[in-house]
Amino acid sequence: MQQQEPVETIGGASVAELAQCYGTPLYAYDAEMIRRRCRDLAAWDTVRFAQKACSNLAVLDLIRREGVVVDAVSAGEIHRALAAGFSPHPVAGADDNGLPPVHPIVYTADIFDRESLEAVVSHGIHVNCGSADMLTQLAERMPGASVTLRVNPGFGHGHSQKTNTGGEGSKHGIWHEDIPEVLKQAEWAGLMVSGLHMHIGSGSDLEHLAEVAGALERIAVEVGRSLTTISAGGGLPVPYRPHESHADLSGYFQLWDATRRRLEDRFGHRVRLEIEPGRYLTAESGSLVTEVRAVKRMGSKRYLLVDAGFNTLARPVLYGSYHPIRVVAANGRAAAGSPEDVVVGGPLCESGDIFTQEEGGFVTTRPLAPADVGDFLVLDIAGAYGFVMASNYNSKPLPAEVMVDAGTHRLVRARQTPADLIRGETT
Repeated sequence: MQQQEPVETIGGASVAELAQCYGTPLYAYDAEMIRRRCRDLAAWDTVRFAQKACSNLAVLDLIRREGVVVDAVSAGEIHRALAAGFSPHPVAGADDNGLPPVHPIVYTADIFDRESLEAVVSHGIHVNCGSADMLTQLAERMPGASVTLRVNPGFGHGHSQKTNTGGEGSKHGIWHEDIPEVLKQAEWAGLMVSGLHMHIGSGSDLEHLAEVAGALERIAVEVGRSLTTISAGGGLPVPYRPHESHADLSGYFQLWDATRRRLEDRFGHRVRLEIEPGRYLTAESGSLVTEVRAVKRMGSKRYLLVDAGFNTLARPVLYGSYHPIRVVAANGRAAAGSPEDVVVGGPLCESGDIFTQEEGGFVTTRPLAPADVGDFLVLDIAGAYGFVMASNYNSKPLPAEVMVDAGTHRLVRARQTPADLIRGETT
């Protein structure tokens, strides 16, 4: 008797069952993986989730229950955080041992658009200022407020040049050489600088991230004793490819803890140590389930065309990003047979609508098990910058999102309908 291949799952739920229940394309998140990644960072005083990575309310509620707080980069993200149960007001933990209270929501940006300024003022949200003009605008509306300064240390690094957020080529943060003048400006405006934040890029490596500690410490000394919180920023790497592994987070924490302790000795008071992960908390939890709708050859290349495109997952076309891909037969079992090199593409009328490409738009192939129309492809490690970057290009509806917890699944965002696509439009 021929042995059957195992049933392919996401968080313990059958891929085929998820597709049958909710349709495709579909984002599914493994709740336990998110919990695990939150707990990886338990040594830090504060874990602040950069919700732009994955902002579904169910995800935000889950991380809140794990003791994680949030970063918001827009009025919409402030609204999401409030809807997920985060308080706008500082809270002190029972075991903080003299640490300053933590802000459950921090607005981080390089500008205030008018909507975000109104949201910050109306809810009393703490602000992480990435430009000097923000200080003046905030002081006019919230005199006496405390603020965090986001500093560009003059260098950066990321998995792509497009995700590098430091150095002269980046718009982010206050230039490190301008800090003395900005501190004077804050004082004249009646604002107190209580926090310092640096973030050099997304998907970097710990070697480059470690350089931030020394740069932040030098700026912290310039700021002085008003400083009660320092943030290491985010950018923690996630292993996307088979040969990659998780970084040594314990060593990274020890580096930052030593930095914090030196500042505490200098200032004579406790300093809260934050980290601001985005992709690290959610990337590995998320999978994009898509159905094969056509198989064809173009010269020497075999193409699998699926019902998800860069309107569903934009990272490959934006950055040439790699996502693991597995083939799941229509019956839910792992596809069998000798792998064949294939190109995986979507339904959009764009040549760039290819999931197997490198940065620069170069089409590549991937060795995958044989697949036919009606089978499924699962693009894994898609829980960060996946759904949040989806669009309605080609008038495609946004996909559904599902939370899977120990094999039990529930809908946490309904698939858009044709009526949703034209809501608000007029002829």
